[in-house]
Parts: sequence; C-alpha cells; structure tokens
Amino acid sequence: MGPKKILVVDDEESIRWALRKALEREGYRVVLASDGAEALARATESGIDLVLMDIKMPGSDGFETLTRIKEIRPNLPVIIMTAFGTLQAAVQAMKRGAYDHITKPFDFDELSILVRRAFEVHDLTEQVARMEGGRGQAFDFEGVVGLCPAMQQIFKLVGKMASSDLTVLIRGESGTGKELLARAIHYNSRRLARPFVAVNCAAIPRDLLESELFGHEKGAFTGASALRRGKFELAEGGTLFLDEIGDMDLGLQAKILRVLQERQFERVGGERPLSADVRVIAATNQDLERAVAQKTFREDLYYRLNVVGINLPPLRGRREDIPLLVSHFLRLFAEEQGGEPKTVSPEALELMLAYDWPGNVRELENAVKRACVLAATSLILPEHLPAALARSEESGAGSSSAFERMVHQAIGAELQRLKAERDGQIYPHFLVALERPLLLHVLERTRGNQLRAAELLGINRNTLRKKLRELGIRPVQRDKENTHTQSDI
Repeated sequence: MGPKKILVVDDEESIRWALRKALEREGYRVVLASDGAEALARATESGIDLVLMDIKMPGSDGFETLTRIKEIRPNLPVIIMTAFGTLQAAVQAMKRGAYDHITKPFDFDELSILVRRAFEVHDLTEQVARMEGGRGQAFDFEGVVGLCPAMQQIFKLVGKMASSDLTVLIRGESGTGKELLARAIHYNSRRLARPFVAVNCAAIPRDLLESELFGHEKGAFTGASALRRGKFELAEGGTLFLDEIGDMDLGLQAKILRVLQERQFERVGGERPLSADVRVIAATNQDLERAVAQKTFREDLYYRLNVVGINLPPLRGRREDIPLLVSHFLRLFAEEQGGEPKTVSPEALELMLAYDWPGNVRELENAVKRACVLAATSLILPEHLPAALARSEESGAGSSSAFERMVHQAIGAELQRLKAERDGQIYPHFLVALERPLLLHVLERTRGNQLRAAELLGINRNTLRKKLRELGIRPVQRDKENTHTQSDI
C-alpha cells in the first residue's frame, strides 16, 4: 500500500503551499483545491484518503461542501479548519460528519497528530458513524464562546453526542455557563422541538422540591387545592436540567434515581405511575466525589448521572477567551440598546485580563454591561470598570504592571504621532518610543545605580549615559544611605 493521499482545501495559496510542504515531509501525498466545487470533485475520487478543509471559502462554504462529501463518501475522514472559536462551528462540523475540528492558528505538530489519529481510526474500523444532521431551527450558540483547548474539546463532545440521549453531568464553578451549555446540548439533539425545562434545586425549599419536580394531586397536602403538573411532566419528550443537584437531600435523590432507572414516576399523593420520556442533564459546583465519600450524595445516583461528564473551566483558567467574551457581550448589549458596540481601551482590557473573576463569565458579563452604561462616550476606560479590578491590580501587579502601562502609553502615543505624520517609519520610531519607559523602569528598580542598570540592560555604562542624554532623562540620585540594589525587573 502506497502513502496516504490528503486533499488540502483552502482559498489562500500560501496556506495550501505551507500545508503541502509540511504534509509531504511527513510522507503523505497531497492534492490541492482552492474552493468548494474543486474540493467536491477531488474528494469524491477513490484515491483520496483524508480531507483537510477550511470553513470559509468562496462559493460553497466548508459546511456545505462537507455535507456533500459525506453524502457521496460517508467513510472519508474530514478534518475542518476554522478561525472561529464559537460552539456553533465545532458542533456543526461534528454533526455533519467531520472526524475532528482544529482552530487556526494551529501548531503543525498538533495537526500531524490529528491526521495520524484519523488514519488510525479509519484503518481500525470499516465505517465511521455519520452524525445526525441538524433539522429545524438551530439554537443560537453565539453565547457559548471559547478558543482555549478546554472549551474546544467541550464543543466537540457536544457535537459527538448530539444524536444520543445519554445523561450528562456538567460541573463547574458558579457563573461558568452550565445552564447555557445544557441548552446547547438540548437544542442540538433530536429533542430540540420539545421543551427544555430548568430547575434550580438549591433555590427551592426542600419540602417543596419534590412537588416541583413530580407534581401533586389535589388534596395531597395542606394547600394542594388543585392538581399540579411537575417539571418531569412539563419536560415530556424534551430535556430536564437539574441545576445544583448536589444540594438535593438523600430522600429525593432516591426518587430521582428511580426515575432514571424505570423511566416513570408518581405525583405526590398519586397512585398511578406516569411515564418519563425525558433526557436529564444535571449540574453542580460541588465536589460530588467528596459528597459520596461523606454519604451526603448517593453513589448509585452519581454513576447514573455521570454517563457523560463535562467540566467547565473557570474564567481565570482560560484568560485567552476574555477578549472574545468581552467583544461578544459588547455586541449583545448594543443590540439590546439599539446602538453601536462600544470599544474597550487597552488599559481597561489589561485590568480585565489580570483579574481572577471569582464570579466567572457571569461576573464578566455584568462588568461589561455596567461599563457600557457608565461610559459617556464610545470608549470604555478603567474608571468604568468595577473597583475590584483596580484593587486586584494594586495588590498583585507591582511595578511590573506599572512598566507595562508605561509601554502601553508609549505605544499609544507613538501610534497617534505616526497616524498624524503618516511617515510609515514604524519600526525605528517604536524602538525610540519604548527605550524611554524601559530605561526609566530599570533606573527606578536600581535606585539610580547606573552601573547596575547597565548590567541589567546588557550594555556598558557609557552607552547607558549616552542614551540618557539623548532621551533627556536626568539620572535619579541614588540613596547614599541605602546603596544595595535590586536585581529583579
């Protein structure tokens, strides 16, 4: 058997060329296509073993081309490349039959591993299951955003289990978006036309939660003046989301377990069993393993719920997604208010990136909305953000962040000057603009000791003195009573 043949599809010639060279070094044969029509013609040839395809192309986009390829060759592995970090891109790719999905820009070693794994899976099984295509109105996934690897893996998992009825346990801190992800799972399942019903188990008093879930018959207890349908009945044929299930008492846990096992239940005070054609998705911010060990959560229910486990990372664990989320919330708020999205200044964004966000995505959303209201102009500044962000920087940032702010200010000033002069000499101007804050910072850290400053900068003392004269920096007088130096910058 000869080398595997890979079809690379991208409308940018430079990307096609780079991928061809890299894949050929791995020993593969490579065929190129620049648009959907050419890709479809090439992919349906019997000699193609794998397709590596971009989503955004002229003519037919990658999703449409993927669908047509899988109709003709359902067993052909297709890896989708996309620059979009939304859940919608990953889910749609997996549902339409893609083997996997990789986000640009990516490291070629990562792609190489993915290609080898695709071939291994294809060789070990004669047929790769084709995911069920979405029908009806798709859920708007713009609210579930993430470029970090952890979120991308979650997106792929949602796509893979879209056509199943497996019970799901979502875990994560408060504010990470557990209910939003549960809705995403529901609206990408075969139950999307049926209800999605959410119950917060921690918000309802324990003596009322059973009635809330299962309903009650008239006269079942004092105050039960009429028959009431519970959430299981209201969610019939759809999905029931049990949020904060770790707060449920043991007695009610046993009844939930019975519903999951027998697919039926009884109303409070009732005698006739009712069917429960419901998919259950549970969520918690608690350590259920510890709760099981402490006998506060049933072990059998834990395993019944944790068929598919999803761990949503806290926002502090995926800081690279903060700019993406900020942009998303700015756009949403603008749509709500009927205006244009506002812009976040570099200094404000720096504060957002440095903050730990104990309230996670929910806290970030609230902070963005607050800033939009307080900002009188289209620019959001640090003073429009909650005071906790500034306090966080003051307590943990130190002089290093002060140096970064000086650099940001220097860059901003230089950009304004270059914009006004339009001389195009960006590189030498930026070198000059950045020298001044750097030298000021080093002199401050060495308490004006020019010899030590020169050592830290890696230049000789005469060169440092010349730079100081050229930039008009007056050397700081060293404290004669305290001549020790600091080596950290």
